[in-house]
Amino acid sequence: MIEIALLAILVLVITLTLGVPLPWCFGAALMVMYFIGDVTMKGMVLWGFQQLGNPALLAIPLFVLAGTIMSESGIAAALLRFVNAFVGHVRGGLGVVAAVSCAIIGAISGSGLTGISAIGPLLIPEMEKRGYPREYATALIANSSILGLLIPPSLSMILFGWVTDTSIAACFLATLGPGLLIMFNFSAVNLWMARKFNLVLDEKPTAREFTADITKRGIYAFPALLMPVMILGGIYGGIMTPTESAALAVIYAIPVGFLIYKGLRLDNFLFAGKEAATAVGAIMLMILFSMILGQMFVYEGVPQKLVSVIFGITENKIVLLILINILLFLIGMVVNDATAIILVAPLLLPLMQALDISPVQFAAIMGVNTAMGGVTPPYASILYLGARIGKVKVTKVIPPAMFLVLTGYVPVVFLTSFWPDLSLYLPRLFGY
Repeated sequence: MIEIALLAILVLVITLTLGVPLPWCFGAALMVMYFIGDVTMKGMVLWGFQQLGNPALLAIPLFVLAGTIMSESGIAAALLRFVNAFVGHVRGGLGVVAAVSCAIIGAISGSGLTGISAIGPLLIPEMEKRGYPREYATALIANSSILGLLIPPSLSMILFGWVTDTSIAACFLATLGPGLLIMFNFSAVNLWMARKFNLVLDEKPTAREFTADITKRGIYAFPALLMPVMILGGIYGGIMTPTESAALAVIYAIPVGFLIYKGLRLDNFLFAGKEAATAVGAIMLMILFSMILGQMFVYEGVPQKLVSVIFGITENKIVLLILINILLFLIGMVVNDATAIILVAPLLLPLMQALDISPVQFAAIMGVNTAMGGVTPPYASILYLGARIGKVKVTKVIPPAMFLVLTGYVPVVFLTSFWPDLSLYLPRLFGY
């Protein structure tokens, strides 16, 4: 029966690569399983709709809404100005601002698209004006935006925790270490690259001017900086569930956007709601279809057969982890992170447990690989959005983006797989 599952996956990959709309892609794969396999479609659909009622999934539309409100409200601009005060006068400092700002926004929205949507229109023109090539600035911000998929709270980790019955808070903590390390790597690579650019820098301020500027911008950015503190503090302090913290993010962002930063008006507030509703509709439909297909694989016993087939090739743990990382990377190249997690996590979980790898470390391994797919063609949704926002041809953005992936991202992928403490230290520290 594993041959039928592989055929269904092949049909899914081919239709996705050809640009067929997502529901049709999953529909085609489901039809393969229905007509050739031994499953009852009615029972699977009823099961799928029942699973969508899980309260944990409510965090997804709430975080998406918080992210769209933040993009329109001026919260991102306040964060950007505050971070820039520290390194704006340093060669390459503006690129560091991009990486750090996207990490902070990731800690608010949980989405990889929010960083490029909120930071890109503000920072890409400014970086070009300061001497950065526009395609490099676009690639740096697009790559940094994937930190939103790793810096908690993360929509990807909500899905992983849900489909694998793993603590969502533990999954959040598992990707924090790799996410911060990737942010550091991007910042370091950018500082090295900046030596090649003819940059226009701010004058180095005196100690008094620096202190005064930090204080002024810090006071202005304080309401924005309070958001990640409230969200993450509430989750890890045991005060709120991830769903409740997502609701708090929305409730907090609306008055801050309207009354403090005054970037929100009735028209763009309604636009943000419409954008969030459209995105959530697509996400939930995709979750339903991919979940049904994944359950069909489980029903046919594909995970157990997959484990036996792979162990029939080799039992070497290092070789198997390398092969799994390559597989996850290739999957991330053709489908988005949510689809990959829902489809593949239940299939590979028995294999990872057989290799004595905990579900929490597996969450980090899966998270870093599928996030990388957001900037790696042919899928590369974040990279394509970045090119559109940066008004640069995709073909010009790809080379600097792939350089950043190879130098700043790939090393963290292997560290996450072969250095368990990178992903497990914080969950253990908090008792997970």
